[in-house]
Amino acid sequence: MKAKVGDDVFGEDPTVNELQKQMAENLGKEDALFVPSGTMANQLGIGSLTQPGDELLCHSSYHVFQWEGGGLARLWGVTTRTIEKEEGFLDVEDLQNKVRPLDSHYAKTSIISLENTLNRMGGRVYPLDKIKKIAFWARNNGLKMHLDGARLFNASIASDIPLKEWGKYFDTISVCFSKGLGAPLGSILVGSKVEIEKAHRLRKVMGGGMRQAGVAAAAALYAINNNVERLKIDHANARILANSIMEIDGLDLEFSKIETNIVWIKVDPKKAKAPELIKSLKDKGILVTGGPDNLIRAVTHLDVDENDIQKVSSTLLDLMKP
Repeated sequence: MKAKVGDDVFGEDPTVNELQKQMAENLGKEDALFVPSGTMANQLGIGSLTQPGDELLCHSSYHVFQWEGGGLARLWGVTTRTIEKEEGFLDVEDLQNKVRPLDSHYAKTSIISLENTLNRMGGRVYPLDKIKKIAFWARNNGLKMHLDGARLFNASIASDIPLKEWGKYFDTISVCFSKGLGAPLGSILVGSKVEIEKAHRLRKVMGGGMRQAGVAAAAALYAINNNVERLKIDHANARILANSIMEIDGLDLEFSKIETNIVWIKVDPKKAKAPELIKSLKDKGILVTGGPDNLIRAVTHLDVDENDIQKVSSTLLDLMKP
């Protein structure tokens, strides 16, 4: 609340400007734009790289397709061609035959969107080698690259790969401050000066221009300067939770390999229903979300310590008793 502020719509908020400069440098990009949410950051990134009638390629589980209200079509006139693959990691071979011919009958395939970490696939880190190959192929074929890096800090900590290395392979990248980093709100989009200037105009159209936004940017700055290394604790707690889940009759892990802070829990439908378990957990002060196919999604973060994990484990054990 003591942050120095100005009018960010006019680029005059010093705290926002500091945050944007620091994040652009962290990811090796020319410029950055602070926005209220990760969805807006993704939409602005893709909107700045495309034209109406273009087509985007992504996996069918990615946030930009599944959980952004059809924004690509509604806002930018961009169609989405989704690709199915079990683990969510696309390879060049999955994309090569998906580019439309240069014919007026077809949408113009112009952009690839990836995600890191993969939310629906258990917080897995996208292998950098796969990204390098896709980026090389995309550039040789005139395709742009966007990264939904909402949890890119988690990916960086888990893989010991610096943010700047991830940044090399994308035209625009979104990063969220209100996930494991703990800020109350806000995301950022990074890219070239040209793309960020476009995104700035589109942010205005979407109603995302904020005035004295430095109070929010100050929290984001605190988060990236103090809460990044401690993400290792969240990852360790997620593994502790996962190990305990495997010991409870009627529960199992959808993804056995826990790399970051997301644990997807399979509930045996013969033993319990996930929505009822979620409600019972909430009644005991434990907040999780649900998914398809009788799944529960649990995410560790800086407000959850190892004692809390033990409480979750013991509570689930009690709830699953016959």
